[in-house]
Amino acid sequence: MSASVYALGPSKRGDDHRAASRRVKAWVRARFRLAQEDVVTANEVECAVPGCPPLETAIAFWAADGKRRHYKVFKPIAQVVEDDLPPSWMRDALIVEEGFECSCC
Repeated sequence: MSASVYALGPSKRGDDHRAASRRVKAWVRARFRLAQEDVVTANEVECAVPGCPPLETAIAFWAADGKRRHYKVFKPIAQVVEDDLPPSWMRDALIVEEGFECSCC
């Protein structure tokens, strides 16, 4: 993957963006019944891959079992709604096995 495919850096967004991130993380924590000490990330990323939306939300979490789970919502974080999250029964389908690599995420 090229270093220029995704752009992360200091946020120029304000309180609304931070509130959207907190809201999405809270929904993920509730949906997948995560403990307070489990790590949840929700980040808006820019994508330059052809056919990819220009802004998407990458969500990942690590539960007590130590396994990383992740998925993307193909819209900016401020537009993500609770119904965009996968159902709770898909929790194990979101596991990213060690050594897995792809150019999309």
